[in-house]
Amino acid sequence: MNMKSLAGRRVAVAAGLVLALGCGVSAHASATGPRTISGKTDEAVTHRSGGSGDKGAIAACSQDVLGVSSVMKEPADSKETRHLLLIVQNAGDKKCNLYRYPLVRLGADARTTVPVIKESDPTPGVPVTLAPGEEAYAALLVSGGARDEYEAKSITLSLQGRKLGSNAGKPIDVPMPAPTLYADDGQLVTYWTTASGFALDFIMSK
Repeated sequence: MNMKSLAGRRVAVAAGLVLALGCGVSAHASATGPRTISGKTDEAVTHRSGGSGDKGAIAACSQDVLGVSSVMKEPADSKETRHLLLIVQNAGDKKCNLYRYPLVRLGADARTTVPVIKESDPTPGVPVTLAPGEEAYAALLVSGGARDEYEAKSITLSLQGRKLGSNAGKPIDVPMPAPTLYADDGQLVTYWTTASGFALDFIMSK
């Protein structure tokens, strides 16, 4: 299905990544216009909420409820595009689960997805459940000072499904925060979390 465009709310300089659909999530001051994608929810999972004992089927978050807008960098006044913040919002009318971490590829010729920082998982084995309108975050380090630097002119993002190795929908083409990113073998991404500061702490010192 096609997704609605996003409107802006945040005040930082555009250069990171905002994933959302509908209103309430902002692109930053220099953000480009929203893009549309379509996809299907791949599965549902039984989830126990807040100790109540009630059970309900919660689908994996996919492009059905998450859209992609444009991009921002961290910190806002940085001259380099090395630290990016990925922001997703559940713009649907039901809860959905984000599993593990985003599968990111920097550049069309990327050999693998960006490695994850294992210690950045706030609740190992537990998905991030987003109620309608709620946001989650993951931080992305484009280059970590390692060897084999290369030019990346595209970013793609996939959401993981409930089962390890499964995807929730197709890869998403993400608007670039700059015409070219200079990536290297030191690139890293964090697990999804509901605290942006928690995610950024793992990459801002690198």
